[in-house]
Amino acid sequence: MTTTTLTLQPRPEIDPSVDHVIQAIVSGASTDATCTTDLAVGPWDFDTRPGYGPGSSMGDVIPTGAPRQGELPRDYREASDDELDARIRAAKATLGDRVVVLGHFYQREEVVRHADYVGDSFQLANAAKAHPEAEAIVFCGVHFMAETADLLSRPEQSVILPNLAAGCSMADMASIDQVEECWEQLADVLGDLDTPDADGLLPVIPVTYMNSSAAIKGFVGRHGGIVCTSSNARTVLEWAFARGRRVLFFPDQHLGRNTAKAMGVPLDRMPMWNPRQPLGGSTAEQLKDSRVILWHGFCSVHRRFSVAQIDKARAEHPGVRVIVHPECPMDVVDAADEAGSTDVIRKAIAAADEPTTFAVGTEINLVQRLAAQFPQHEIFCLDPVVCPCSTMYRIHPGYLAWVLESLVAGEVVNRITVPADVAEPATVALERMLAAKPNGAVK
Repeated sequence: MTTTTLTLQPRPEIDPSVDHVIQAIVSGASTDATCTTDLAVGPWDFDTRPGYGPGSSMGDVIPTGAPRQGELPRDYREASDDELDARIRAAKATLGDRVVVLGHFYQREEVVRHADYVGDSFQLANAAKAHPEAEAIVFCGVHFMAETADLLSRPEQSVILPNLAAGCSMADMASIDQVEECWEQLADVLGDLDTPDADGLLPVIPVTYMNSSAAIKGFVGRHGGIVCTSSNARTVLEWAFARGRRVLFFPDQHLGRNTAKAMGVPLDRMPMWNPRQPLGGSTAEQLKDSRVILWHGFCSVHRRFSVAQIDKARAEHPGVRVIVHPECPMDVVDAADEAGSTDVIRKAIAAADEPTTFAVGTEINLVQRLAAQFPQHEIFCLDPVVCPCSTMYRIHPGYLAWVLESLVAGEVVNRITVPADVAEPATVALERMLAAKPNGAVK
């Protein structure tokens, strides 16, 4: 029997920095494409303007009154990358265990390298809860994540968001007023929503994705509902179906649809709720027959992925393994080989024993970092246009250095605090979520 030894050709070192990629595109050193050259400048250039900033959500309409960031001191705006890196490290060393820095997978590399914990929203929610000794939690993510950390941390702990303009367009697609109005209209059709039937089941169990405001989480907690993440969405829906006839799922329609479909819920029993239309655009009969009522919301990052991109990847890379996030549209999830949360994607790549080509449908910062971390594989983003999450990209090392050095000086800036009347029911919903352990990928 003859054996053949496979000799791998060494790959050039991959730069994990998306910022470096964008700078190369803008300077003409790269022929790749980006959705906007505005990504090459500091996010402070956009702090005083309404909007989510350059990137995937730049076309989304931001609500009136959305938080804005005050002017970042010039010292941080003009500092070099190396200087900011050194100042962040020095501030962290001075603060020691007094501070814990959390970094979401979608953060830029220049920020993630300073995080004590890196993960998805589910993992970081647990990390925030696990450090009662820290005086401050610096959350390098977006606004709803910092709110969640405040809900789960001790009252005397300060939760800090380095840039207040780092919101989330998906979270903003379901306001508390819209959800309250939806609930009232559903009660007109389905009866008292807080009274169980003869079988002990409520007419509707509200389920909100982690990507929602604390006010929405509070609403869910008051009405017997629960929060979910992309890691545990299936487990949470099973929890909800055991307690109610149907689920109201918001704000991301795609995660709700993809998860419920994988559980066997027919598409014709998943009507869409458009908050701008009476009864959400459905009939009373459709709502009565529903199993999952989907909110008309979406992630602008994951809506960029398409079946055409998957077809192109398969044509150009025979044997490619396509793995996408469940926030992608249903046809994209169906066309992929696998779908799962950011952590599921990361673990799938880490577990691959043989050199593999991966086409990944999720935010570019994570994809670029995975490509650098696992050079034995060929890993690329399904979307050839470099277009990071607009709001995650608002967290820049300049802001991180500023909030950390402010802590060294004894000043807490950009503290995120959830009012007590919202915090109590929201915490109930979050504790239910934390008890619902993830059970694997969506597909």
